[in-house]
Amino acid sequence: IEFRDESHVRHIIDRVVAPLGRRIDESSPMVDARLPDGSRVNAVIPPISLNGTLISIRKFRKTPFEMRDLLEFGSLDESMISFLESIVEAKLNVLISGGTGSGKTTFLNAVAKSIPVHERVITIEDSAELRLNRGSVVGMEARPANVEGSGEISIRQLVKNALRMRPDRIIVGEVRGAEAFDMLQAMNTGHDGSLSTGHANSTQDMLSRLETMVLQGSSGLPLEAIRQQIASALDIIIHLSRLRDKSRRTMEITEVVGYENGKILLNPLYVFEEDENSTLEKVSGSLKRTNNPMKNDFKLRISGYKTEI
Repeated sequence: IEFRDESHVRHIIDRVVAPLGRRIDESSPMVDARLPDGSRVNAVIPPISLNGTLISIRKFRKTPFEMRDLLEFGSLDESMISFLESIVEAKLNVLISGGTGSGKTTFLNAVAKSIPVHERVITIEDSAELRLNRGSVVGMEARPANVEGSGEISIRQLVKNALRMRPDRIIVGEVRGAEAFDMLQAMNTGHDGSLSTGHANSTQDMLSRLETMVLQGSSGLPLEAIRQQIASALDIIIHLSRLRDKSRRTMEITEVVGYENGKILLNPLYVFEEDENSTLEKVSGSLKRTNNPMKNDFKLRISGYKTEI
């Protein structure tokens, strides 16, 4: 199937975005919107695009991946499933980090299935991608400004509003700016069990990025206070990566244990290790349990879970 010419592509884009109340022209040469089936469409036209009109459509599975699917893909092993289910059910605050295309949203969707069905969950996303398929979920999506520059609803505004909606859990699809401050505030004020994702190349890098994002939301805070906020808010950081053979693996599961001498203290619980079968073309290995015992096991104990993980 081919487009006849440039004007044909433009006509198709207009037909796609017009029913969504959006438009694309020289005054507004980019558009990002959600189609009725949940797919995301993005279009860019000249002069912003140097290669003619561009259109991208991201389609999602009708049936979301579950943890058993991740097990089959090799992203998890059997022992990890019970551990992840227990930390989610016990309301530990979990942040999933990773680079672009590492599977953060897919992983978040799978892990969130462990939330008890009677709990009221509020999801907040820049673009709606989560598919929790349960009755007690309330979803909110950010809205960009219109061509006049008004009408924007940011993720930060939605996080603040979510606190007034009696949530048992708050899931922020991805933190990327000032909303990180409000998310940490929520975690520190009784909204345990919150889940989110963030772009980073390592667990330590995720902490540094969080500091930068909090500064965007509250530039007057000293760095020490920000680090204390992060250390008291987060319980677990799960880092994912897309490896050289394009496989997506869980690289590290780390406990955030506190703040001391200007540093956030981390306690790695699981670390991915390659084995002798690895080659340049194919990665072979598994997530190994470290010798470090879990230190902050209070939430697990009061939820009735054994802490010998």
